[in-house]
Amino acid sequence: MDHIDRALLAHLQQDATQSYAALGQAVGLSAGAAHERVRKLRERGAIRRTTVEVDPAAVGSAVLAYVMVDSVSWMGDSAQDFAALPEILEAHVIAGSASVLVKVRTATTEQLQDVLRRIYAIDGVRGTQATVVLETFFERPVSPEIGEPRGLPG
Repeated sequence: MDHIDRALLAHLQQDATQSYAALGQAVGLSAGAAHERVRKLRERGAIRRTTVEVDPAAVGSAVLAYVMVDSVSWMGDSAQDFAALPEILEAHVIAGSASVLVKVRTATTEQLQDVLRRIYAIDGVRGTQATVVLETFFERPVSPEIGEPRGLPG
């Protein structure tokens, strides 16, 4: 992946609806060359999907919590159990004092409590520790520039 691919990804993250002509102009390519680069980025899996960012509060999912899940056994094979709960947006097997970290969105704290009950019903779960977010300063997507090699200080 070169600097042009990274620039294309950054521009697409800002507005995935822009034309290939606009993308090409932004990175110094023709529309056709920009289209071909984007196609290859999709084929390689650098672009997983094109989506719309929805405001959670606008659709009734204002309560955000991160839940640490403690277990009595290895939870690495329980991805489907966590995925079956639609309120869970992300689930990660982690190292440390807990086994799994999940990101949950609900409309109310009562609904969050129901999600916690359903997590407890997953085979092997021993306990949970939920942290409710009061305010989000910012959220950002992965920056394509983060993985770019940096020059050595001169």
